[in-house]
Amino acid sequence: MKKYSTIGTRPRRFDAREKIVGNAKFGADSTFQRSLWGKILRSPHAHARIISINTDDAAALLGVRAVITSADFPTITPGSAFDSQNHRFSRDNVLAGRKALYMGHAIAAVAADTREIADRAVDLIRVEYEILPAVVDVLEATEDDAPLLHQDLLTDSLGTEASRPSNIASHLQHELGDPEEGFSQADVVVEREFRSATVHHTYIEPHAATVEWRRDDQILVWTTTQGVFTIRGQLAELLQHPQGQILVTPSEIGGGFGGKIASYIEAPAALLSKKASLPVRIVMSRSDEFLATGPTSGTRIKIKMGARNDGKITAACAELFYEAGAYPGSPVGSGAALIFACYDIPNGRIDGYDIVVNKPRTTAYRAPGATPPAFVSEQVIDELAEKTGIDPLQFRMLNVATNGTRRIDSSVHTSINCKKVLEAVAGHDHYRSKVEGEHVGRGLAMAFWGNWGAQSSCALQVNYDGTVTLTLGSVDVSGTRTSLAMQAAEALELDLSLISPRMGSTGETGYNDVSAGSRTTVAGGHAVAKAARHVIAQLKDRAAMLWDVPVGSVAYAKGRFTEGKDNTMSFDELAAKSAATGGAITGIGNVNVEDWGASSGAHVADVKVDPETGKVTILRYTIFQDVGTAVHPVLVEGQLQGGTVQGIGWALYEGYTYDEDGHLLNHNLLDYKLPTFTDVPSLETVIIEEPHEQHPFGIRGVGETPIISPPGALANAIHGAVGARPSSLPMTPGSILEAMGVL
Repeated sequence: MKKYSTIGTRPRRFDAREKIVGNAKFGADSTFQRSLWGKILRSPHAHARIISINTDDAAALLGVRAVITSADFPTITPGSAFDSQNHRFSRDNVLAGRKALYMGHAIAAVAADTREIADRAVDLIRVEYEILPAVVDVLEATEDDAPLLHQDLLTDSLGTEASRPSNIASHLQHELGDPEEGFSQADVVVEREFRSATVHHTYIEPHAATVEWRRDDQILVWTTTQGVFTIRGQLAELLQHPQGQILVTPSEIGGGFGGKIASYIEAPAALLSKKASLPVRIVMSRSDEFLATGPTSGTRIKIKMGARNDGKITAACAELFYEAGAYPGSPVGSGAALIFACYDIPNGRIDGYDIVVNKPRTTAYRAPGATPPAFVSEQVIDELAEKTGIDPLQFRMLNVATNGTRRIDSSVHTSINCKKVLEAVAGHDHYRSKVEGEHVGRGLAMAFWGNWGAQSSCALQVNYDGTVTLTLGSVDVSGTRTSLAMQAAEALELDLSLISPRMGSTGETGYNDVSAGSRTTVAGGHAVAKAARHVIAQLKDRAAMLWDVPVGSVAYAKGRFTEGKDNTMSFDELAAKSAATGGAITGIGNVNVEDWGASSGAHVADVKVDPETGKVTILRYTIFQDVGTAVHPVLVEGQLQGGTVQGIGWALYEGYTYDEDGHLLNHNLLDYKLPTFTDVPSLETVIIEEPHEQHPFGIRGVGETPIISPPGALANAIHGAVGARPSSLPMTPGSILEAMGVL
């Protein structure tokens, strides 16, 4: 490992104090004067045709300033860029047009002087519905007689469009080698079917936004989001408005995990503001969050794997059925790419189906699409190991993918370190210790996540006193102001105390992709390093001018510029002369990162299962992950532990519950069970550092891999404890007793 002066240390987060004392400004803390309160009317039905909407009584209520429906969106010109199915789907999800497609679907919105008036006004809107049959099961939605959500949705199957509508939006397929031949070579074959429930991100802070549509057609937005440029782009499309006239400023964000990428309330707030000529604030309730913001997909997965008695996998096949919610767009592609990604499998076939159902439109959730397939494949890997009499870790080691391995989706691994992770597990006390106690089991599960690079931009402004202001175009979701400031300090060879990071609006930096995909610290680091090089180059020019020497003779190291033996000047001394040597010094870093490092991990879990109640108690849990370079080890540990807790919730507790008519029954934090501190033990972390060579500091994305392994690790531990293999998520006490044959 390369030695750094700032990277690898554990300074206090830049945002820590303001958040601890309560001064940080979140989405609902907007300071616009005379803001109105916005409220959205939502459908009580899962599937219903909208016959009429009468807003007269609501508009007549004293204190109501504006009422809107989908009819207030700009008219779509036939043949224009907005005349597309995808645009209509996006617009209809924000305010329903012809049909309500899930319980909680937005129908109309009001803006009023107070929250209480807005609540009363919404109750006065009269909507006439024709209630239609609903479908919420992903496999039932594929049947020929299933209720159709969209009469014009034609299945795209391997590039061929179907001739009649269905709820299957698309079908993809990957194939490698000869699966049938591979299975004929197998001594043991395991074939199983699994399901997982719809799960929500349950971030602490709900969606909140304040929007002012000014008379000069400038639209000012202050919102809690993972991407200000993404929100700007969505608003420009929905409102058919120039991007240059939309300014989006981020608030602090109380969690996102992929759930604060899509726009739900900004467009209605903008339309209300335009009508009322005043700023409009909308803050979603917790119930609205569950009902109307994208959860992740519920799934059904069928899997078949075969291996020889010596432990080598010969073939693997899978069918993945993913809920998209009301509109196409599930992460089935990611699930199909990752279900077998940790392993070297010579023959295989993977089919994936994106299926619409009467549930809210799905969005990304931390490693989108990857957790259910890992729950499936890691259990079957364990079962194959059991049938061949090989230790589960050794079985994985026999089949682990390495650089150069071709996956079933035809991509080739170039940055995978699963073997290094398994070696760390094998040498750790947790895996080497004995499993002791009645009804106690240990489970192992691996994970791979490809990460992301994409576009990032930042600016480094050198101040006259030698301090540096770092303006970031990425939203700080998880402490990235600190991790990027640390990289800036490292690149500039300055003390971290001299760097002041801040989040910028869409008007202050170049374009940045969303803070998601484990990209922000990675791609932002590339941008920061580039901006730092720009700053140093400019300062070298200034020093050369002052000393009247060639710029090539000026050197820089550890905060000092030198030339020969006599000329030397510190960073702050040279910064103080910037006005006299040509003016302000600003370093710009604009990057589009196309080569980034993947992430590999493994989790080991010990559990105790009560055979009478099915209750699972986690006794010990260890997280192993390759992070490339740990910029701030405390933040890295927090990401590993936070993702794991969410994975534990997905594994044992969380899931939407619907009745047969598509009504969501647990849209509150009382009935939607989340793990608390009493459910989760102290989580041990083992940070593995295998630097990515293409990053200036060797960094790999960290945040998504930890959520992938918990269901598989806990399922394997449960099997070790009671001999039953769970087939559904969440693994509730009742489902475990069913697997045991008790119920």
